Amino acid sequence: MLGAFITLEGIEGVGKSTALNCIQEFLQAAGIEVVTTREPGGTSLGEMVRKWLLEGTHDELSGELEALLIFAARSHHLESVIKPALAAGHFVVCDRFSDATFAYQGAGRGVDLSFLQTLKQAVQGSLEPDLTFLLDAPVNVGLERISGRPADHFEREAEPFFERIRSHYLGLAKENKDRIVIIDANRSRKIIQGDLEHYLRRFLKSYSAANA
Repeated sequence: MLGAFITLEGIEGVGKSTALNCIQEFLQAAGIEVVTTREPGGTSLGEMVRKWLLEGTHDELSGELEALLIFAARSHHLESVIKPALAAGHFVVCDRFSDATFAYQGAGRGVDLSFLQTLKQAVQGSLEPDLTFLLDAPVNVGLERISGRPADHFEREAEPFFERIRSHYLGLAKENKDRIVIIDANRSRKIIQGDLEHYLRRFLKSYSAANA
């Protein structure tokens, strides 16, 4: 039995890390082997790319170069972590995946989407998440939640940058209703957790039926 690939997407401050922990605990309670990871990151190479990209000041770094770095790390991540875990029948839960690249570098930075699509095809082929949770909140809400921490490479951007990203995410969700579930992240943690668990139960039911 192949595993399942679940991803989390959304702008800064929507609570993806908290949601990832919730999903992990729910799946483990159901007796499922879970691998949690993140992008950029997930491998030693990916974490090096993440640290360099997020912690530095890279005014000279174009959106195209950002995308190339991220897809290079993604290629290694897929081959070293994600694909082996799925082949072993585990569930993989990943904080961001290629949807984020199209949102941040595509909509946010203005990188040509055909360029990103070429990279995506070369790196991941037909592999797509089985289920994506898009945690959504107004940009001002997300940015207010992270205002007390040091800003990284992306968080230093102005509000319109994140408005473009959020708009792209919502459009993507509209086009991919079978895969992407929008979770209203502008609510209490308890209510959000309830929604996540509801959609996970529904997903597990269809997953079990497909693998019966």
